[in-house]
Amino acid sequence: MAKPINPIVKQVLELGPTIAFFLIYLWIRDDVFTFGGTEYTGFIVAAIVFVPILLVAMAILWKLTGELSRMQVFTAVMVIFFGGLTAWFNDERFFKMKTTIVYGLFAVLLGIGLMRGQSWLAYVMNDMMPMREEGWMILTRRLCAAFAVMAVANEIIWRTMSTDAWVKIETFAFPVALMAFLMWQFMALQPYLISDETTDDS
Repeated sequence: MAKPINPIVKQVLELGPTIAFFLIYLWIRDDVFTFGGTEYTGFIVAAIVFVPILLVAMAILWKLTGELSRMQVFTAVMVIFFGGLTAWFNDERFFKMKTTIVYGLFAVLLGIGLMRGQSWLAYVMNDMMPMREEGWMILTRRLCAAFAVMAVANEIIWRTMSTDAWVKIETFAFPVALMAFLMWQFMALQPYLISDETTDDS
């Protein structure tokens, strides 16, 4: 069971690495670094530095709470994998594609559950937000579609826009859009929530 943690500390640990990546990128984006005779752009160096920052933040979060969500672990694995490819091949496209793969896999996994008549989202989040099965199925269908749209959007953005634009959208636009979408859905699905009173009555 998760240990209680200060909400501000939790937000800093969850959002801090992404903000750190953004600030580091702004600081060194016009620089070129040479390691082992190979030149690396500021973007690639920022992407590589982002990996240990994320791992340290997750380690602290795990130490304080005693657990990590499956999504957090999966995202960390993807960051490590694609960060490694970015460094190995000295190609920023791998790090940019990471976002497409993460959102795309979330959409595929939720979609597989839906085809089986199940909400795998409920399996992950039901403890945090008890809700009737019908509500979970609605939310899962909508979130599956949202992840698919964001995956396609990321592909279009990194292939057609500048690196500066992609970094800003990746850091701010995608998280804000996803948070706003979830808040909207949680408000819309209030009738399906299971309250303490309902549980007691049953």
